[in-house]
Amino acid sequence: MADSLDIGVPWIMCQQDDAPQPMINTCNGWYCDHFTPNNPNSPKMWTENWTGWFKSWGGSDPMRTAEDLAYAVARFFQLGGTFQNYYMYHGGTNFGRTAGGPYITTSYDYNAPLDEYGNLNQPKYGHLKELHAILHSMEKLLTHGDVSNQDLGNSISVTTYKTSDGSGCFLSNTNTTADAMVNFQGAWYDVPAWSVSVLPDCKNEAYNTAKVNTETWVMEMKANDAEHEPADLKWVWRPEIIDDTVIRGDGQRTASKLMDQKVANDVSDYLWYMTSVNLDENDPIWSEDMRLRVNCTGQVLHAFVNGEYVGKQYAKYGIYNYVFEKKIQLKPGPNQITLLSATIGFQHYGSKFDVVANGVSGPVEIVGKKNDIRVIKDVSSQKWSYKAGINSIDRNNKLLKVDSSKWKAQELPTQRKMTWYKTTFKAPIGRDPVALDLEGLGKGLAWVNGMSIGRYWPSNIAEDKNCTNKACDYRGKYDNYKCVRYCGKASQRWYHVPRSFLVEGEMNELVLFEEFGGNPSLVKVQTVRVGRTCGNAYENKTMEIRCQGGSIRDVIFASFGDVQGRCGSFAKGACQEKNDALHIIKKVYMYISIIVQILIC
Repeated sequence: MADSLDIGVPWIMCQQDDAPQPMINTCNGWYCDHFTPNNPNSPKMWTENWTGWFKSWGGSDPMRTAEDLAYAVARFFQLGGTFQNYYMYHGGTNFGRTAGGPYITTSYDYNAPLDEYGNLNQPKYGHLKELHAILHSMEKLLTHGDVSNQDLGNSISVTTYKTSDGSGCFLSNTNTTADAMVNFQGAWYDVPAWSVSVLPDCKNEAYNTAKVNTETWVMEMKANDAEHEPADLKWVWRPEIIDDTVIRGDGQRTASKLMDQKVANDVSDYLWYMTSVNLDENDPIWSEDMRLRVNCTGQVLHAFVNGEYVGKQYAKYGIYNYVFEKKIQLKPGPNQITLLSATIGFQHYGSKFDVVANGVSGPVEIVGKKNDIRVIKDVSSQKWSYKAGINSIDRNNKLLKVDSSKWKAQELPTQRKMTWYKTTFKAPIGRDPVALDLEGLGKGLAWVNGMSIGRYWPSNIAEDKNCTNKACDYRGKYDNYKCVRYCGKASQRWYHVPRSFLVEGEMNELVLFEEFGGNPSLVKVQTVRVGRTCGNAYENKTMEIRCQGGSIRDVIFASFGDVQGRCGSFAKGACQEKNDALHIIKKVYMYISIIVQILIC
């Protein structure tokens, strides 16, 4: 059908080895150097080169090194690659309800060369930029050259592209531990483990993927001025009115079955399931120990019985089938049972993702216990009422106007469920990107000047395992579990507020819907900027040190020799220049500062 449309350009199918002709099958992944199209006449295309990986609620922060990413790109073009596309090249933010997954965080930074805030992710950005400049200079060789491959043994190989005008070479070392000195055409080349050296003239090494000659930027979150200290934000609050659901069971539609959340009405993260159960003391399940048991496929469940909050439960990433079971108090006669299912994004990829269940899948049961015998009453097929959403949010995830008299300024409550909080703040001075530090809150939704900045959930702490406490070893195949950071901390603490959402020089409104319960008095308005910059300059190479939009305030470390450690914790090695490099650099920096001040005067 697609081919019959005759659109005039080729069709491609990502990750589809059995793509039918004339579709061009392409590769997605961390490495595609050994990918071969299913048609020998098709170009070797890499449609998704994963620069990192997404973060999930309850997960740590995946990081892919610049060395490994550059290695994957160089190997791909060494072995005949024709087209390579980064995913993601620019990280972003899942505003509103756009985060899918499920359980993908609001931040979609992806450890990309350009980060979520638009800053350069150094050294990844600069290291890749240098690589592509070298590859671009070899364009004619790569597209028109005759190709020859030579195996030098010990995981060392050479690929040569040759035309009548010249030749270009790739020296690769796929060994994951052993560096190599390679003798090629009478010259020696230092090719570290898991790296590729690019020789545009087959003589001089112009680039090596493991030798990062770009500065590293360490980004910091900082308050821009005293106004944005937590104590300076003046909050008002009000409860979300939920009597219509938890007491009266008022719904928008009814059904004698449990409905999938996305089928019932996908206009909100929230769907209320409500039913009434009539009991008397002669009912077989009646006992002093009665429990509510709910089988769920959604991500979060809150339960109410006769207007009283019973409790909540939420899933772990990747495991969305769970059983909620809590002790409840029932009375003779009608008993109102209300379940609130909250989604954290629906399934949006994989085989038959559209039919993956979400919400209260059932059964929903009341479990009694008499004489140590469990008696079960299944209420799944009763008449259920359904209501999508929260009363104060419309179908487009926009806030409804609320009379100012309903907001309270006294006795700011904390750790209170289903509560609204509101404050105002001035936009931080300057042009640095803006972020909200929401540590101290539970889970909910946030709006700035009426525009949704997405879901927040800083109380969801990343698992404390597989964390990289030292510099990540770039050698060897990468996956999203290899190099992870921030274990035991909030999966996402900071939330991007674009400058376009803010009004300069005037008060801006921040509104929070706190679902779990938290402390808004800890919220901070901060900016994102380069805090430290550092790097290694290799012999016969020049490395530029600069601060994005700012000036260098001090030089902390400088050394000429075999420096140990990583950015922020460098240390001198065994082999060092006898002169004090730090003293020399500081003196040069001082003279430059004086000259700049004179020029300004």
